[in-house]
Amino acid sequence: MVGLQLKAYPAVSVVIVNWNGEKFLERCLSALLAQTVKPNEIILLDNSSSDRSREIARRFPSVRLIEMGWNTGFAKGNNLAIRQVSAESEWIALINPDAFADRRWLECLLSSALKNSEFDVFGSKLVSAANSDVLDGAGDVCHVSGLIWRTAHGISASSIYEREREIFSPCAAAALYRRSALFEVDGFDEDFFCYAEDVDLGFRLRLAGYRCLYVPQSVVHHVGSGTTGGKNSNFSVYHGHRNLVWMFLKNMPGCLLWLFLPLHVVLNFISVLWFALRGQGGVILRAKRDAFLGVPNMWRKRKEIQRLRRASIGDIWRVLDKRFFPVKRKFE
Repeated sequence: MVGLQLKAYPAVSVVIVNWNGEKFLERCLSALLAQTVKPNEIILLDNSSSDRSREIARRFPSVRLIEMGWNTGFAKGNNLAIRQVSAESEWIALINPDAFADRRWLECLLSSALKNSEFDVFGSKLVSAANSDVLDGAGDVCHVSGLIWRTAHGISASSIYEREREIFSPCAAAALYRRSALFEVDGFDEDFFCYAEDVDLGFRLRLAGYRCLYVPQSVVHHVGSGTTGGKNSNFSVYHGHRNLVWMFLKNMPGCLLWLFLPLHVVLNFISVLWFALRGQGGVILRAKRDAFLGVPNMWRKRKEIQRLRRASIGDIWRVLDKRFFPVKRKFE
């Protein structure tokens, strides 16, 4: 056990998946060990880093290090680590190595979970690690077209009034999940590797009848894409835009899929044109080609997901963003 767990709070395990996060890892782990509510355990899965990540992790003897011989990706890495979580833990918190939690981060998430038993997933307030007055995100949004984004990204934190509120899904850079819910939906889709895998998970949790609450008091300072070259790198563009197609196809229920499929196709054409003009035409075309080649596999997954769906189409319609122009603006 990392530290004495206050009896008022349920047991929680914290999981970190790391790949070449050397420059962030010490700060991330130090912040977790300084939490006002101590986690039951901290599990760090290292995806065969070529930097000094493992050496740094070994400086924290209370952190359980799982060393992989290859880069499994964010999705599979989390699944592998989650399967190793102590049976005592009712909750599983995920945090990225480039995310640095305030001292009350875990306390605020667990307090909200205790007060809001109708919710099983909780999202953190992400602020920019470079400037804590700027929001990095306040929950993830899924538009009917399949476009996704983080609410209030880039907005001044002082310009909005924040309260606990229901969101579509949390950013997995810092989030809390009920263990039983994660296991029921089989965790992350490992075919995604990384990017959009957290919204896909959030969508499947929604379809299974689980709800997500944003907790603004649970603050994390987030670098964002700290080890993948930034959000506009070829790596990020490829995985993000391939996975958008798969996420939409697998999860959009019933008539909503066919109703908004034309809009989704238009969105994909616009994305190809946009990135071609930016000089990334090759990578975006490869992403959409591979997305298309993966359709049969995703359709098989869709059949099982929709067969087990407990949420009504109305429940899903309620939490999707339906604005005609999906402008990435702050929440009301």
